Amino acid sequence: MNGFLDGKRALITGIASPRSIASGIAEVMHGQGARLALSYAGDKLKSRVEAAAEEYSAELCLPLDVTSDDEIVQARQAIEAHWGGIDIVVHSIGFAPRELLKGGFLESVTREGFGIAHDISAYSFAALGKAFYPLMSDGGALLTLSYLGAERALPGYNVMGPAKASLEASVRYMAAELGPRGIRVNGVSAGPIKTLAAAGISGFRDMLNATSEASPLRRNVEPVEVGNTAAFLCSDLASGITGEIIYVDAGYHIQGMPGAESRSP
Repeated sequence: MNGFLDGKRALITGIASPRSIASGIAEVMHGQGARLALSYAGDKLKSRVEAAAEEYSAELCLPLDVTSDDEIVQARQAIEAHWGGIDIVVHSIGFAPRELLKGGFLESVTREGFGIAHDISAYSFAALGKAFYPLMSDGGALLTLSYLGAERALPGYNVMGPAKASLEASVRYMAAELGPRGIRVNGVSAGPIKTLAAAGISGFRDMLNATSEASPLRRNVEPVEVGNTAAFLCSDLASGITGEIIYVDAGYHIQGMPGAESRSP
């Protein structure tokens, strides 16, 4: 039985552990028949991503530090040599210096840290799109991961909020530019998930608890649930969707007064 991504060639970035959102995306895409290439940033993560590549039968496992234009070009060249083209690129990358995620926004923000957060968390999506869209001769899909802090002020998220807002704006501009080529660009705004990246956010455990208690589904989401939506958005099933940010957060973002008691039928 074929999956809805059968034969699609997909690059997935950002796997750091089995609990990564990118791991959930890789799991679902592999299950739906996609041919995968995975990337890692630095030798520290290499063995983890190689293990994921084996688990999800990835055909390529590539070094890709998105702060390096040379490594982006080399990754594109490796994929072009192996597949001749690509159908899907998943950007699951975000970073800010740890000290900027403590205290208040103005208390912690620095010019250098602000630039780093935007470079790695936002510009890198545009950089990957610029590098890989020429390989999507038959159309394709670009996908990134965002968070509610892009549009609402959340304690401890600090500089990552403006960085994610920039990322979401990039989704719209990229979608407008690449649409005539048949390339769709979307984002998934996931609820808080206990990942390595999230561990650096001050008070993240409180954020998890507050979301599970206040969301309509009264729970947090799992990486595979984000993976299901990501796989759908990158498939032909979502052929009419571009420039959108889709929430997978157990409904938390819809509420005007999170935590307030609501009536159940």
